[in-house]
Order: sequence, then structure tokens, then C-alpha cells
Amino acid sequence: MLDTTTPSRRAGRPQGFLLMFMSCLPVLGAVLLAPVLPRMQDHFGDSGAATALVPLSLTVPALMIALLAPFAGSIVDRFGRKRLLLTGLAVYAVFGTAPLWLEGLGPIVLSRIGVGVAEAAIMTCCTTLIADYFSGTERDRWLGLQTVFASLSATVFFALGGALGAQDWRTPFWLYASSLLFLALAAALLWQPAGETAGSPERAPLPPLPVRTLAVPCAVTLVGGIVFYTPIVELPYVLDAAGITAVPVIGAFTALASLATAGGAYAFGRISGRGTATLLPIAFGLAGAGLMVLGATSLVPVIVLGAVVASAGTGLMLPTLLVWAQSELTFEQRGRGTGLWTAALFLGEFVCPLLVVVFTGVLGGLGAAVALVGAVAIVLALLTRRILTRDVAVPA
Repeated sequence: MLDTTTPSRRAGRPQGFLLMFMSCLPVLGAVLLAPVLPRMQDHFGDSGAATALVPLSLTVPALMIALLAPFAGSIVDRFGRKRLLLTGLAVYAVFGTAPLWLEGLGPIVLSRIGVGVAEAAIMTCCTTLIADYFSGTERDRWLGLQTVFASLSATVFFALGGALGAQDWRTPFWLYASSLLFLALAAALLWQPAGETAGSPERAPLPPLPVRTLAVPCAVTLVGGIVFYTPIVELPYVLDAAGITAVPVIGAFTALASLATAGGAYAFGRISGRGTATLLPIAFGLAGAGLMVLGATSLVPVIVLGAVVASAGTGLMLPTLLVWAQSELTFEQRGRGTGLWTAALFLGEFVCPLLVVVFTGVLGGLGAAVALVGAVAIVLALLTRRILTRDVAVPA
């Protein structure tokens, strides 16, 4: 690996907040188009192909992150964090804005695949650089803030997508050009961090990943992605079933749940010293209890309470899972490990709506399906407590 490191530099708030804002770009890809999907559907018609491809244009970036993040992690460890990050930001702008001039729905969906490829690189690089630049409680604080920024930005981007798409469904795609600003800032403010193999030959073999050590955190994260995404996706449908059909009211309750997610993630940075063995069961316990309440009632105030509790739990859950997965990784392993963890998370988020649909059909109702996800989270709270307190468990 070429020696492009700058060991004398120390990261601070400029680097930390830049990484926070860039971590929001995959969120932009996930939620920006949601408000304009009906307008896209009207534009392309109600044929079978259009009915399938329009929703796919929203979800395919998450699938690409799930599929490609491990490969991005390998590139990160082999060729460096900064190089791949800058490339990903440029590709994000090109493919993100492509629907502004593309006419066919097929090419637009293909451009969304390109966005997902860029997001896999950006997400993996940003998370890896946070772990590289910071350590100890400072690292925990920034990892918690990463989820805070992602949660709050989801609300902002949803509102922006609706406002910009009010006249033309293509207009929101201009926001993808914002990555060019981050490209310039990243080129100026970030550097390839120093590592144990900074001066080794470029083609030197990378140390193997501790697969057994990563297997359990990644498996739990896969299910955690389903738990995390359930209140985000299903809360509007549960509210609609309870008689709340006004879009502004649903939006306000969704924003409240997003704030709870941000609150849980922010709390992680303050209480991370209590350890993964304590925090992860609490996070899954809160998420599970909230989802069971959310799915078991038709009373709107209780539904909102359940969503807030569940979202606070998922906000605490994500950074705790990431710290667990990274706890045994060296510098040369961190990119690949982070890529595997990111893939597990986004795969869980991608399959979440599909599983809920299946559970709804089997159990006879959406409420029962949401409650089942909550019950799974409760089981995970008990299992993770047992795993993390065993003598052979990963240290918390």
C-alpha cells in the first residue's frame, strides 16, 4: 500500500462534522424520492413494468449498498479511505442527477443502481474514517452523532423532496449535486490515516478478517436492520389504519419518531462507557417493547408512544452494534469489517418491508406483524445479553 498517510495530523471537529454530513448522503438516496413516487407513477403510467420499476427506483440503492459494501471495504483496506471516498462522491453526483435528463424509466432505474454503488463507497469510507480518526469515548460520541445526523436528515430530506417535487418530480434530483461540495471539502480537509502497514508494498497481502468474531455481530445487525426500519416504514400505515389520514399529521408523528431515534443515538455518546453488554440488550428491549405496543393498539396516542419508545431504542442500537463489530478489528481489517457490517444493516432494511408484508398475510393484520418484529427484538435483547456476558464474548 502506498504511503499516503499523514501521521502528524489530528482530526477535530471540521473532520468529524464533515464525515457526519457526508454520512447523510445515503439517507438522501433512501428518502428523497418517497414524496414524488406518485408523480413519477403518473408520468410513466400504470403499466405492469412501471408499477414495479417506480418503487424500485427508491429501494434499489439500499440493495446495492447491501451487496457492494463488503467489496468497498476491501478496496478501502487495499487502496486507502480517501481515494475511494472522493471517487464515490463524484460518482454520486453523476448518477444522482442523471434522471434530470434521462427519459426512460429503465435508464433511470439503472442510474439509481449507480447511486447505490456510490453510496456503498461513501458509507463504508465515512464510518471507517470515524473509527480511524478518533478513539475511545470520542469515537463513540462521533458514531452516535452519525446516527443522530442520519435520523434528523431523513426528516429534512423527506420535507425537501416534497417541497421540490411539488411542481416537477424531477426537481429533487438536483440535490444529488451537493456531493460535489463535499468532494471539494473532503479533498481539502481529510487525509489517509496512518496504519500499521502504511509503508508496506501496495500489493502486500491484507491480514485475514476474524470471521468468527464478526459473524455474530453481523448476524445480529441483519435482524437489527429489520427492527430499525420497521417503525420508519410501518408507522404511517398503522396510523392510517387507526383513522389518521391527514398527511401533515402523519408527517408530524413520523418526525417525532425520528427525533426519538436521534435522541437514542445522542445518548449513546454519553453512556457508551457502560459497555455493549449493557447497552445492546437495553436498546433491543426498548425497540421490542415499543414495537409490541405499536402493533397491539388502535389508540393513536399509544401508537405514537410505542413509536417513540421503539425509535429511541433503535437509535441507541445502531452505534452500539457498530462498536461491537469493530471492537476486535485492526486498522488493516477495519474497512472490510465495516463493509460487512454496513451490508448486514442495509440488507435488513431492504428486506424489512417484504417480511412485514409476509407476516401481515400469515398473521392476518399489520399490527400483529409489527408486534412479531417487536417480540423478535425482545428475544435478541435476551440473547445478546447472554452472548456478551459469556467468558468468550467480545469484550464490551
